[in-house]
Amino acid sequence: MLHRMEIKNLTVFPDLNLGFARNLNVIVGENGTGKTHLLKIAYTALAVSSEQRRKLTEPSSPPSQRALEVRLADKLVSVFRPEQLGHLVHHRPGRGSKDCEVTVHFDRQNLDIAFRFSTKAEAEVEVRQVPTAWLETPPAYLPTRELLTIYPNFVAVYENHYLNFEETWRDTCILLGALLERGPREKQIRNLLKPLEDAMGGELELNKNGRFYLKTKNNRTEMPLLAEGFRKLGMLARLVATGIFLDKGFLFWDEPEANLNPKLVQQVAQSILALCSRGVQVFIATHSLFLLRELEILLASEASGAVESTFVGLHRGPSGVFAKQGKTVDEIGDIAALDETLRQSDRFLADT
Repeated sequence: MLHRMEIKNLTVFPDLNLGFARNLNVIVGENGTGKTHLLKIAYTALAVSSEQRRKLTEPSSPPSQRALEVRLADKLVSVFRPEQLGHLVHHRPGRGSKDCEVTVHFDRQNLDIAFRFSTKAEAEVEVRQVPTAWLETPPAYLPTRELLTIYPNFVAVYENHYLNFEETWRDTCILLGALLERGPREKQIRNLLKPLEDAMGGELELNKNGRFYLKTKNNRTEMPLLAEGFRKLGMLARLVATGIFLDKGFLFWDEPEANLNPKLVQQVAQSILALCSRGVQVFIATHSLFLLRELEILLASEASGAVESTFVGLHRGPSGVFAKQGKTVDEIGDIAALDETLRQSDRFLADT
């Protein structure tokens, strides 16, 4: 479990100290308040640890400070895509150059990591606290764009040519291409998959040529001909089918409601809560009032009584973006994007 994260001088954030719930973490804010940046910085720290562990010939070997520094610098640039690493440092006029400092705390202290970098360094990270163990479960990151249509050969092209795409796309495509889980735990996967496949009207299939199809009783539909909302559900369905969430793990999902109609948003909310109930720690960024209310309705039900959740509201202040946390949306302050949705409803009702 990711327990807490302390951030100083990262992009729009001068100073943040966030505590995370064991299951569901919802980051809310209008455009430009750094929702995606929070997902990415947390994802980067987790991904570097799990990736380095997989590369070792002896997984029990302890983390190396120098190896972490090199990989963190590379991963930060690859995930955020700045022209240079120092551009990620929060700039306050008249304050001079500052270091960006990030500390990530887990429920297992041997995974804790702290690092920093400055505006002066093009690609240099200093690890100030070295973990003594590796993260065993790879995190999954679902971007706002669906990836099933670009999946064929994307990883091979990405790794052999320079493409100005976020490395989260490449990481997720690798997970999408993993082998399906078979064996005694397959029944657990089917329970999670069924509502997703019912919503899509079929099951996802990856053929030998590396192309995804939606397979129904009567035919197969290639991904480019499928509605984008179904493709987004398909990404989650494929990750579930590979078994990545059977051993708990982490899911980061940026604007899960994007390009989905309200009916599918309800299904997404139900699937998110189902993963949380299985012990997956989920982080989502959104400014959708519909999704937020759907999550709150589900959290209030008896079926989701054991799901621990927290909401984070991001707000602009004089020196940058600050955060308010709470157990419900009503506790995180006024969010302009949500307020405008309510005002529109009021205007509509007044006109009718």
